[in-house]
Amino acid sequence: MTKKKSFLDIVSENRFIHILLSILLGFLVGAVFLSVMGLSVGAAYGRLITSVTTRKGFSYVIVYSVPYIVAGLSVAFSFKTGVFNIGAEGQFVVGSMAAACVGILAGNLPKPILIPLCFIAAMAAGAIWGIIVGFLKTRWGINEVLSMIMFNWIAFYLSNFIAGIPAIHSDGTAEATKNISPNASMLFSKDFIKSAGLCPTANWGILVAIAMTVLVWFVIEKTTLGYELKAVGSNKFAAEYGGINVNRSILTALAISGALAGLAGALQLMGMGNRISVFSSQEGFGFAGIVVALIGCSNPFGVLIAGIFYGALMFGGSKLNLVGAPTQLINVIVGTVVFFIAISVIFENLKNLKPRANRNTEAAANKKTAEQKEGSKS
Repeated sequence: MTKKKSFLDIVSENRFIHILLSILLGFLVGAVFLSVMGLSVGAAYGRLITSVTTRKGFSYVIVYSVPYIVAGLSVAFSFKTGVFNIGAEGQFVVGSMAAACVGILAGNLPKPILIPLCFIAAMAAGAIWGIIVGFLKTRWGINEVLSMIMFNWIAFYLSNFIAGIPAIHSDGTAEATKNISPNASMLFSKDFIKSAGLCPTANWGILVAIAMTVLVWFVIEKTTLGYELKAVGSNKFAAEYGGINVNRSILTALAISGALAGLAGALQLMGMGNRISVFSSQEGFGFAGIVVALIGCSNPFGVLIAGIFYGALMFGGSKLNLVGAPTQLINVIVGTVVFFIAISVIFENLKNLKPRANRNTEAAANKKTAEQKEGSKS
């Protein structure tokens, strides 16, 4: 006879509910901060909601979410295969710069050729950035987290160096690259944007993000490669005993993860940025990918939804100053959400909060059942 689960049992065992509780707690903490500052919680959260629910506002959300979705897929893929890709930030940067160089230097190529070339260049740059770290890990055992942090900074300064090359640097006074060719742009036509009532930077990058979501899910769940990568992620010693080349799997995982992060950089550039500024600090898209992957439970379709949610927070949060609330409130909410996801074990222990009387009754019932089984055996 199957034991009927209580409400607390269901809550403690369901990862999706843990994520929802973490999000609710994040907004609750944000509400506390607003109250302490003497600001209206209703006005702030009302503005946050209304800014993303109009047609134009939601189109901004989609534009904002595209790089977060693909960067989240990059991190989620590495999570699934047992590698913590904290280097998605650097891979994002080199990917966007590679796409910018192609979009500037080969700008005369027709759109159907130039856009795929920019994607390929970005994915190749990101993959190489990931493979280098993987080689250091598999060849000399160097910790990939430390290597990735260092390579994030190398990518940062390398991007600034390339942005200063005369053939790439802006012809004006701006500390940035030239604008990429219009043939490399992913923007919808101005007439379509105007007639549909969309934001000025509306583009078809979301279609690429959805395609990548389906592709990553297919690779992980439906291919031999995905099975091998997950096996290495679960237990590399057992995988090696089963005949899987662990080092090759790690290199493959980091290459694919890096390629996705590089593609995220290209999508941000070609769909919204059009040029790359000389960095004064890291932009954080790769690090945001870690947050999106956590909220999406490293499930590709969960990452798609989490990326749109994160994009809504980023765009809606930028409008909070219109009601006198600080835009940094969004960082507080996101930080709280990640914190509770990281310690989600507290939700798993909710089943232990049953009243003592219920626990005693349950223990007595279990003891009686055990005695009956023993009696039937004898």
